[in-house]
Amino acid sequence: MPKQVLKHQRIARVLAREIHSGALEPGSRLPGEHALTRRFAVSRATVRQALDELSKQGLISTHAGVGSFVTFDGGLLDNRLGWTRALADQGAQVTTEVLRLEAVRDARLAGELGIEGVEFMALDRLRVLPEGTPVALERSRVPMVPALADAPVGGLLDGSLTKTLAAVGIRATHGDEWASVRQLAADEATLLRRQVGEVWLNTRRVSRGADGRIVEQVTSLLDPARFQLHLGFGESPDERALGNGDGTSAVKQPR
Repeated sequence: MPKQVLKHQRIARVLAREIHSGALEPGSRLPGEHALTRRFAVSRATVRQALDELSKQGLISTHAGVGSFVTFDGGLLDNRLGWTRALADQGAQVTTEVLRLEAVRDARLAGELGIEGVEFMALDRLRVLPEGTPVALERSRVPMVPALADAPVGGLLDGSLTKTLAAVGIRATHGDEWASVRQLAADEATLLRRQVGEVWLNTRRVSRGADGRIVEQVTSLLDPARFQLHLGFGESPDERALGNGDGTSAVKQPR
């Protein structure tokens, strides 16, 4: 049994990479179960397990008697410059609603980040699709420096936090990001127009400048029906034989 489970997971990874790369286009029909059993030299039960795995990941939709179709319709996003830039690069039409822009004191966060100053510029933003559906809630906290003192009053440069920071010589060069899932709290559900307790993708990114100093912490709540985190870290000899490419780290754009 363990060997069979491992094999269906490998097959799912191969097909997932083909979907992410565009080799299997949105709306296209996957090869039938018989064709997949011949391609991968496995049983039909193993193929069905692989298709079920892809369905759970939101990449395909299977219809009895008809077949399986690709439902993933987004490109891979590079979020190093933020969601707005990443989505725009993929042609996604989203608007940004600024919910909060002000100077705050947060000793707890300063302690978590290991910095002395407790003053931050707080920026909360909502990402909204053209039809009015919110798909992301983003909370940024930037350690306050004298050059940013006017930003909470005057607003962001061209509506961009990245440009605002760059204008005063602050640039992120590296950092870390974590991902988990959690339920929406009451205030979050209200902002996102969803039900309390819905499970959303939760990410936390801490970026640093070339000197190692903290530039920003941003936490994001992302609609799991619109975004999907994909982490890869190489391949095994068996996966290489099945046709895998090298690893990726990306997020699916909103549909």
